[in-house]
Amino acid sequence: MAYIMVLIANLSVFSIIQVDRQLHTPMYFFLSSLSILDVCYSTIILPAMVVNAITGNRRISYSGCFIQLYFFICVGGTECLLLAAMAYDRYVAICNPLQYVLIMNKRFCSYIVAGCFLLGLINSMFHTLMTLRLSFCGSRNINNFLCDVLPMLEAACSDIYSSQMLIRVDTVLLGVSTFLVVMNSYTHIISTILKIHSSEGRKKVFSTCSSHIIVVTIFYITAMFNYNGPSSGDSFIIVQVSSVLYGILSPMLNPMIYSLRNQEVRKAFKKAMTRTQIVIRTIRLYNLNLKNVKLHALIS
Repeated sequence: MAYIMVLIANLSVFSIIQVDRQLHTPMYFFLSSLSILDVCYSTIILPAMVVNAITGNRRISYSGCFIQLYFFICVGGTECLLLAAMAYDRYVAICNPLQYVLIMNKRFCSYIVAGCFLLGLINSMFHTLMTLRLSFCGSRNINNFLCDVLPMLEAACSDIYSSQMLIRVDTVLLGVSTFLVVMNSYTHIISTILKIHSSEGRKKVFSTCSSHIIVVTIFYITAMFNYNGPSSGDSFIIVQVSSVLYGILSPMLNPMIYSLRNQEVRKAFKKAMTRTQIVIRTIRLYNLNLKNVKLHALIS
């Protein structure tokens, strides 16, 4: 049920942005990319989780585990970078509005998104290759319902120092650096907002980035809880809950946050619903007329 909700919500946001020309702006281009990432996140985690719950079988093949590991790390790293890019977009829009169209042009935004995905792929490749070097001494238990780096390091029976060093470097380059970009962007944004004399103007400007602030906060809190909260001695249930918060909560809440707090998205949804109702009514009317014509021909 949760997987279906994530799919419907994120694909709806993506479709609305693609269909409505008024939403063809850098901010919504990044949001549509985030929706696709969230669909990927839930697809990596939830189907396997549902199968495990139904069958009671938590076994996974060696190759299947590393495929899941690769894509899970890839999506997580890409989302870190994309959230930082979205913060930079809001910084340029609010702090340098006259140059916004020139700086955040379509080509530049496409390069940013492509770069986020490429760096996510490269980062995941390094982690996966380092983990492949480890020895697992046959069949081992992973204290999680998915193949993530930390649970796999705990299950390894060989030297994991190199993998641990890579995680620390990755935490600085991908985690801390993107967080600093977000914090620096919003420091300048808040400073600019405070200089606006009109309370109405401040509220209007802040509303354009409030959704992103909430999304970033949820992402980093759940990520910190997942990678710093549970320890190797914790039960499977505790580790499972932390992974659910990190891998499922964000994809489920992101489209709701942007839909409920963004007036333009709400308008686009209403417009799309109206169009859908018109199409449905037209089809029903056509079918009714077709039945009447057939009935009239039969009577004649």
